[in-house]
Amino acid sequence: MAARIDLDGKPIKPLTICMIGAGGFIGSHLCEKLMAETPHKVLGLDVYSDKIKHLLEPAGAHPWSDRIQFHRLNIKNDSRLEGLIKMSDLTINLAAICTPADYNTRPLDTIYSNFIDALPVVKYCSENNKRLIHFSTCEVYGKTIGSFLPKDSPLRKEPEYFVLKEDESPCIFGPIEKQRWSYACAKQLIERLIYAEGAENGLEFTIVRPFNWIGPRMDFIPGIDGPSEGVPRVLACFSNNLLRHEPLKLVDGGVSQRTFVYIKDAIEAVMLMIENPARANGHIFNVGNPNNEVTVRQLAEMMTDVYSKVSGEPSLEEPTVDVSSQEFYGAGYDDSDKRIPDMTIINKQLGWDPKTSLWDLLESTLTYQHRTYAEAMKQAIAKPAAN
Repeated sequence: MAARIDLDGKPIKPLTICMIGAGGFIGSHLCEKLMAETPHKVLGLDVYSDKIKHLLEPAGAHPWSDRIQFHRLNIKNDSRLEGLIKMSDLTINLAAICTPADYNTRPLDTIYSNFIDALPVVKYCSENNKRLIHFSTCEVYGKTIGSFLPKDSPLRKEPEYFVLKEDESPCIFGPIEKQRWSYACAKQLIERLIYAEGAENGLEFTIVRPFNWIGPRMDFIPGIDGPSEGVPRVLACFSNNLLRHEPLKLVDGGVSQRTFVYIKDAIEAVMLMIENPARANGHIFNVGNPNNEVTVRQLAEMMTDVYSKVSGEPSLEEPTVDVSSQEFYGAGYDDSDKRIPDMTIINKQLGWDPKTSLWDLLESTLTYQHRTYAEAMKQAIAKPAAN
């Protein structure tokens, strides 16, 4: 493996990385990249390893087998956590409850997972002088300033009223009874604590704000590889409907606007943060693709077309159906209107730009979804008829 060079032309020494949440969507892609292309070692911590079992098994079969260890633990209550952080040069914290359906129905779990459970991680990194890359969320921005202007105001189209900047945009949440904001609030508070640890105690940190990272292995398909009563995030929700030949459910008309970035592009950004601490420390980075902006309704229409192409199956005559947020998520739901990331800081510090178009990332992802789930879905749908 060729020696790796950082953005300033200096050789990169092999790191030991403690990755909390290594078994999840982002963690699995990051582990793959680290194993395939770098000499770095990963101590992977998670309660599940399904998404990285191809990296771990069979033991000793891969050229990287001595560079990845899996520790099955829950950071809530495991005394091994500090020791694993001490053994590492860098800790990456990906652990979180991050599914909108849970923010309403499990607000306490959401707050504990995203704030209370993250506290010891920050504390151990700070006390042991270990670098931390903490994964936050674009939800910390909440609603845009523009959403409070009159509906017909021309100012709504001015970038300063809706483009989200790490160091300038305020964080605007709905009222307390809208429990959907429990996630964003917990994430914002842990960001403030990390920032304060940096300012007062010299913690070396980078905070990542992902803007809808999309790709293979994201989330679960209800009743196939996750709970049948579960409600995953938008991509898996829509994939589930497509696999079942059901109309895609648009919450409150699907008028919210989102940007989507391909997981493989986003992982490149994380790699730059890992290997360029001099440029990444002390920064908060938006990681998204402002060129891939659509309404949720447009996303549904595009996914319907892409799935028809990759599966060879005709689209439904009525591909979407409108549902209320009350019906879909329960009481206490509220939403952000637009999430468009400003990319100035990451571009200046790390020279990163996303590359993959929305059509291409959807084609790649839905090809994976169809290949992985279509057969299991057919069997699941056929079962009740057989009884």
